Amino acid sequence: MSLPAEFHDIAKRVNNWGRWGSEDQIGTLNLITDEVVREAAATVRTGRRIPLAIPLEHDGVQTGMIPGRVNPLHAMVQINQELFGPGTVATSDDIVTMSLQTATHWDALTHASHSGKIYNGRPATSVTAHAGAEFSGIGTVRHLVSRGVLLDVARARGVDRLEGGHTVTPEDLEAAEEFGGVKVHAGDVVLVRTGQMQLYLGGDKHGYTYPSPGLSVRTPEWFHARDVAAVANDTVTFEVFPPEIEDLWMPVHALDLVEMGMLQGQNWNLEKLSTACAEERRYAFLLTATPEPFAGGTGSPVAPVAVL
Repeated sequence: MSLPAEFHDIAKRVNNWGRWGSEDQIGTLNLITDEVVREAAATVRTGRRIPLAIPLEHDGVQTGMIPGRVNPLHAMVQINQELFGPGTVATSDDIVTMSLQTATHWDALTHASHSGKIYNGRPATSVTAHAGAEFSGIGTVRHLVSRGVLLDVARARGVDRLEGGHTVTPEDLEAAEEFGGVKVHAGDVVLVRTGQMQLYLGGDKHGYTYPSPGLSVRTPEWFHARDVAAVANDTVTFEVFPPEIEDLWMPVHALDLVEMGMLQGQNWNLEKLSTACAEERRYAFLLTATPEPFAGGTGSPVAPVAVL
């Protein structure tokens, strides 16, 4: 089944292929300039630090809904071992097996493809079993520090949590801007809070997973018009699930990652940040969110921190 004309029309309007040259691999992260970072640093007033990642644990967010996404399997390979003989310093080492998209993570631009292409018009076949992503893998993102903006859509609508299946529209995003007294600028990293994370934190993994509120297929044009550098939210699917257009699965992934070249993140814990922003009465902050540089990876865990 081919993608509908409506999808292709939006794709043409948000397409950034060639905008930063034919060799570009990082897309909208080019919008995070030195000036953007200086302005982001200037938002820090109290030094209050808010962690935004959920724990990496065996009983994690994954329920088996997405094939191959396993929660971290952690094991010790040495415990208090005296490597250089009795009475010497002892060390403990461990290993972990996990999906790179298992918990709080960024999707690399190669995480999605459509019509045989990934970002900047490169062939989807450049992602291989042996090497992973030849181009635009998560390892090309070596630093991600910018101004973060929390768009607290749930609180802007007067609720703690949006209902499962709620479609977050551009109108919702603008209402959240007004609620927070903030405007999204070029180079910002936008964090969209639905409140869905409350279910996971409360122990309801299946309720957290399905049905899920998420972004509308109309939101990529909103982000494109504002030159947003990256977007993350507090859901497992990022976009609304089940989809708002029948049988059109994961269109926002394709528009953001493939057409726009914009990183997107999932499973971010925005609950403490929501409280802190309300207490501080400001919704812009310094955000550090550099992914682990897995060579060839199509995603990576991240431990973001917002600094107010």
